[in-house]
Amino acid sequence: MIRIKYLFMTIFAALVLTGCSKDDDALGSLGEMSVSNTYVSIPVTGGEAKITFKANQSWKMKDIIKNTETGKTQYLDGYDKNTGDPIYKDLWCSISQLSGEAGEGEITFTAPASDGGHEKEIIIEVGETRQHLKVRQGEFTPEEVTCNFVNTQGLDGKNYRVKGVVTAIAQNVYGNMYISDGTGEVYIYGTLDKDGAEKNFASLGIEVGDEVTVEGPRVTYGSTVELSNVTVVKIVKSLIKIAQDDETAMVPSDGGEFSVKVAYKGSGAYFSIPDDSKEFVVFKDSKFIAGVPTKLEKNPADTCVFTFNALPNKGSKSRTGSIKFASSKSGNTSEVTYTFEQSSAIVKGTISAFNGDEDGAAYTLTGVVKSIKNSTYGNMYIVDGTGEAYIYGTLTADGESKKFETLGVKEGDVVTVKGVRANYKGSPQMTNATYVSHITVPGGVTAASVAEFLAAPVNDETYYLLSGSVQNITNTKYGNFNIADVTGSVYVYGLLDGWAGASKNFASLGIVEENTISILGVRAEYNGTPQVGKGAYVSTLYAE
Repeated sequence: MIRIKYLFMTIFAALVLTGCSKDDDALGSLGEMSVSNTYVSIPVTGGEAKITFKANQSWKMKDIIKNTETGKTQYLDGYDKNTGDPIYKDLWCSISQLSGEAGEGEITFTAPASDGGHEKEIIIEVGETRQHLKVRQGEFTPEEVTCNFVNTQGLDGKNYRVKGVVTAIAQNVYGNMYISDGTGEVYIYGTLDKDGAEKNFASLGIEVGDEVTVEGPRVTYGSTVELSNVTVVKIVKSLIKIAQDDETAMVPSDGGEFSVKVAYKGSGAYFSIPDDSKEFVVFKDSKFIAGVPTKLEKNPADTCVFTFNALPNKGSKSRTGSIKFASSKSGNTSEVTYTFEQSSAIVKGTISAFNGDEDGAAYTLTGVVKSIKNSTYGNMYIVDGTGEAYIYGTLTADGESKKFETLGVKEGDVVTVKGVRANYKGSPQMTNATYVSHITVPGGVTAASVAEFLAAPVNDETYYLLSGSVQNITNTKYGNFNIADVTGSVYVYGLLDGWAGASKNFASLGIVEENTISILGVRAEYNGTPQVGKGAYVSTLYAE
């Protein structure tokens, strides 16, 4: 047994000596330093392992990592310059020395008992060269676990084996990818080829949708848990995949048809619509296309084009839908998911509704300009009868910023803008609103609730902006009806089709009872009964 043990260590040392360069220096002996061992093993029951060294100049330990964006190797100091404490990433053992001067010495690696295998590559930097060491404790047989276990209970440095479906490939040279097994998703940082080499991921032929079994050590980089430089144990090719360039789509707010083309090698292709999408996704039809065999592909995939209808999105926020496609053969089932985003309807809402909605909700607002805080950017407060909104920046209709003054908007004008609800320190605001239109009324306009309007004196010159629900239409030619909000109701005696617009044209506005609209008018009265005079249509806010 003793001879076998040392034979294994000799073979291991020979393997790790292979293929090294100046920056991935040969193990064992360098011109500046020599070590007694390049591989040390600590008992699983706990204990220590030692190496002796000889250096002709000062040296220090370094930690080796890979930059997640570039894939390049980086070396970090293995100790805190102020305290001298180890700062090695995912190192489970202690090291007796982290730096030293020229001469001979001894380094001791110590670790408590472990319930599984650990391994770490460490660098000793000497001048311009680097000496690689591997420290291992216990057996390094991978433990078969779920993705959720790796993420929540796994130990850094320990080897794990997981099986899951590839959901995304983030980098196709090193083989950075995500796999999911239904319990969670694990990030794979680096995938070795069949010979154990890096940067040859393409040779494996792994695609999104394939089921893979991989094994490798768990590493935590920042807040990201990952399996690093995994070995691929098994690949089960997916029986189905999305066969079009866009694996996601954007559907307009008013809905409509969209198609998804899938290629499959199982006994047919099937779809299912998840519960969270059933309310607005409806299947229309499908078209089968048989695969044509060639010399290179004796068993080509068949394809099927599925067509669906998305119902209109009347909400103020965009929504995401998904459709699952599956194919089965000989007890093996593969599944892929097609996702799409449907844009939101831009709600023409009251300011009260806007303020009470969630961030990201899209609105068109109409209000009286109460004050302009910045005439270059167009920061202003606008009000209607329901509340006040802060507009933080106003773009021109063409999307240009810092040109608010060219719009000619003044305090007292009625302005219409569109944009998305945001907030600043908890206070709602519309950021970078887009200008739609404005109305300048001589003498300005006062925003009022119905109750405030009723309490105002009769005045043929003072205009009010009222927003409310249309009730009891009595004349569809001139536009006679009641406008009501939560504070009361008042009769509108005639409505022009816009400011300085035409009369007798109410029907063209498409207004029906229960619509919420915004109008201009003066406080009038007939036989002692209050009413809105000189009424002019501004906008329809809600048309459900």
